[in-house]
Amino acid sequence: MNIQHNDKLRDQLSAAYVLGTLKGAARRRFEAYMKESALIQREVGEWEDRLNPMAEFAGAVKPPARVWNAIEQRIKGTESRWAFWINLHNDLAFWRGLGLVSTTAACILVAFLATRAPEPSQTAATSYVAMLADDKAQPVIVITGDANKHQLVARLVSHPVVEEGKSLELWAVPKKGNPRSLGLVSADGGVTLPLPDFATPGSAPVLAVSLEPKGGSPNPNGPTGPILFKGAWVQI
Repeated sequence: MNIQHNDKLRDQLSAAYVLGTLKGAARRRFEAYMKESALIQREVGEWEDRLNPMAEFAGAVKPPARVWNAIEQRIKGTESRWAFWINLHNDLAFWRGLGLVSTTAACILVAFLATRAPEPSQTAATSYVAMLADDKAQPVIVITGDANKHQLVARLVSHPVVEEGKSLELWAVPKKGNPRSLGLVSADGGVTLPLPDFATPGSAPVLAVSLEPKGGSPNPNGPTGPILFKGAWVQI
């Protein structure tokens, strides 16, 4: 198989390699190809640039008690195994990495569905995607952006409870300067908003949602309430 001249396959394998879902012999073959191909190396680097910013928003993952109970039953009576699992239990980097893989995989799935299965009325592929999560790393809002139509769509994965007299406001967080409002997000459904030039991933790599007074923040320079959800805004 020659992936040098198969753009689609090469891109998919590069994404799977960076994501960590390319396993075993397939991963070893891809690494062999990559050593000899500057083109594959460049595509892998591009996927790393897209996915690595998500690490900033991957919170620590605490496994449920039943996981540790099952582990104890399987390794009972073997001290060497106890030492291994105790070290793993205390390895925060391991659980952060697990959380990053889960969050990234969800974003890749959303991106794939958004670009491969457009509605009949759509003629242009979605070009940006973000998964906004709460402080427990639970996904709440999926946001997709269409660069050609200059619009973004926010869809709720779960329905957060918003107290009466409050609104959810979406913000583009630039590399420098104050956050800039993109509009209000409904707590019980999707919404379509304009996508201004200042809100592309190149200039604003993070999107966030704050809790504001009814109608939005009274401060034109940024949110006045707490940030409830945030996530990396990436090009796909």
